[in-house]
Amino acid sequence: MYGRWRGGRSFDLGRMTLGELVGAYATHPAIHLYLLLAILSGGVALAWGMQAATPRPLLAVLATLLAYPLAWYLIHRFILHSRFLYRSPLTAALWKRIHFDHHQDPHRLDVLFGSPLTTVPTVLAILVPLGWLVGGGPAGAAAAICAGFLITCVYEFCHCIQHLNFRPKSRLFRRMKELHLAHHFHDEAGNYGITSFVVDRAFGTYYAEARQRVRSPHVFNLGYDRAEATRFPWVAQLTGAPPRDRPARPGEWA
Repeated sequence: MYGRWRGGRSFDLGRMTLGELVGAYATHPAIHLYLLLAILSGGVALAWGMQAATPRPLLAVLATLLAYPLAWYLIHRFILHSRFLYRSPLTAALWKRIHFDHHQDPHRLDVLFGSPLTTVPTVLAILVPLGWLVGGGPAGAAAAICAGFLITCVYEFCHCIQHLNFRPKSRLFRRMKELHLAHHFHDEAGNYGITSFVVDRAFGTYYAEARQRVRSPHVFNLGYDRAEATRFPWVAQLTGAPPRDRPARPGEWA
C-alpha cells in the first residue's frame, strides 16, 4: 500500500480527479500515523478524564481549535518562509523538504504533505503545554493532542483540494482555494492561512485579489534564486539543479 509513496514524483494534483485524490490521501502513511496518534491520545484523554470526573479536557479541545490557525500562520510565515534555514548546511535539507520543494512545484503531492519528522514534534511541543494548562493536566494534554492530529488531517486534505485541478461546489472552499493559490502563484508574502485567513487579516498580510499586489519575483523560489544559490549552495546541491522561477513542466521533474 505504501509502495506508491516511495521515491520519485508520486502524484500530480494538476492531473488527478477528486476520486483519485481521495484514494491517494487515504493511503498516505502520514495520514495513517496522525489518525493512529489521534485515536491513542483520544483514548488516553477519555480514560484520564473519566477518572478525574472533569469536563476540562473539552476546554483543551476548544483551545486547540482556536490556537491552530495562529500557530500555522506563525510557523508558515516566520519559519517556512524564512531565509535563515537555507543559509546553513545544517538546516538546508530541512527547509528544502518542508517548504521549498512545495513552492517549486505546487502540484507535487508527495511534498505537499508535511513530514511527520517535523509535524509530530511541532504538534506535541505546542499542544502538550496548551492542553495541560487549559485542560487541567494530562487528560487535557491528551485531548489537545487528539484534536491537533485530527485538525492536521483536515488541513492536509483541504491543502490537497486547493492544489487539485478541481473546482469545489462550495463557495467557501472555492474562496479558500483562490486565496491559497494567490499565495503560490502571485505573491507568497501574504495569505498564509489554509482554511482560515482571519490571522492574515489581523496581521495585515491578507489580500483579496491578485490585482491588489504586484506579482512577486520570488513566488516560486521563496527568495532562493540563482544568486542566493551561489552564496548558499546546499539546497541546489540537494536538488541537483538551480532553483526554478516557475513550476516544473511535465518531463522536467527532478
